[in-house]
Amino acid sequence: MTINYLAFAIPAFFLFVFIEFKIAQRQKRLKVFKYESSVANFSVGIAERLLNLFIAGSFYQLYCWIYDHYAFMHISTRWYMWVVLLLATDFVWYWYHRLGHEINILWAAHIVHHQSEEFNLSAAARITTIQAIFRNVFWCTLPLIGFHPNMIITILLVHGAYSFFTHTQLVGKLGWLENIFITPSLHGVHHASDEKYLDKNYGDVFVFWDKIFGTFQAEEEAPKYGLTHPIKSYSFLWQHFHYYLEIVEAYKRANGFKAKWNAVMGSPALMDQEIRPALEARYFQDKEQPRAKPKFKFYLNIQLIFVVVLLTGMTMFLSYLSVLDRWSLLVFVLITLVNIGALLEQRKWIYYLECFRLICVFGYVFYVLNIFGLLVFAVLGLILLERIFSLKRKYLQYVYSYASRR
Repeated sequence: MTINYLAFAIPAFFLFVFIEFKIAQRQKRLKVFKYESSVANFSVGIAERLLNLFIAGSFYQLYCWIYDHYAFMHISTRWYMWVVLLLATDFVWYWYHRLGHEINILWAAHIVHHQSEEFNLSAAARITTIQAIFRNVFWCTLPLIGFHPNMIITILLVHGAYSFFTHTQLVGKLGWLENIFITPSLHGVHHASDEKYLDKNYGDVFVFWDKIFGTFQAEEEAPKYGLTHPIKSYSFLWQHFHYYLEIVEAYKRANGFKAKWNAVMGSPALMDQEIRPALEARYFQDKEQPRAKPKFKFYLNIQLIFVVVLLTGMTMFLSYLSVLDRWSLLVFVLITLVNIGALLEQRKWIYYLECFRLICVFGYVFYVLNIFGLLVFAVLGLILLERIFSLKRKYLQYVYSYASRR
């Protein structure tokens, strides 16, 4: 049996987050974590890891194709070339990361990583698939130079693992290491919304790129984390797509080619700050503040644990799943993640999404059993049960502890 051992990185991630949480508790630093923020962080990370299962192989094949047909040279695999590759990878990362903060369309993909106002290991999970695609365009320079794809994939794993551990407040300054590496303190500056910390410390492993290109900033005052204009939402969909909507709105409002170009390719600093509140007023008129009561948290946690188990299983045994199995699990998990975000926002329409998810499960099971035609009876049965037992009211009573408040 072939097992993808990268699947064990998923429980390892949650183990490290749990350890950090317990240390924060012991140090009485309870503000390091916030339940809703952590759940939102996990949801973003789960979606990226899930979608990555479908596209990661394509990235490797692209590296191989570039290396075989267009590489300037074929670089050896001697130990010192691994060091050179690590430096080259971090250099490419610096410019990808910096441009991701300076160009609207790239910032739209990267902004998700900066939305959390709690800086902890769970925030490291806030990577979107769109960001991964943009990032891999930059990684393509490495096989073009002549590094073998196997070397690149290995270094990228090391590179990504290192950056995970820089997302914590519980490690202070590290003395002379601050002059060589990006430490948790330096990366915390990058995640800060304080004016003096904005657009600083783009490096991922090494600090000297920032010093060379004038973007270095040591931590002085305690940072305030998150965006300069917080999105005030835990919605899975809104967190992923709000900035794209802002770009579209800015493009509509712009007059002339230059203004429209800047709406897409200009600096986020020039974005009209009235657009986001206007969009929030349009889409979030009925939003309530989440109330994380025990019953509500239990229901939400069960869903989160379930999708984590599914993701781990899919990662471990992906090669044994049929195309139907893969796409069915993808749809189920994504619906559940949207569901979790809607639960955090106390959305009343969540009941209909729950019904749709249930119908999808019935559809998959009936198709596998070759009785797909019976799905119509399952749907009719669900409608009948709603009419007889007022399932929506009971559902909202159970989950949100209210019946029909709006």
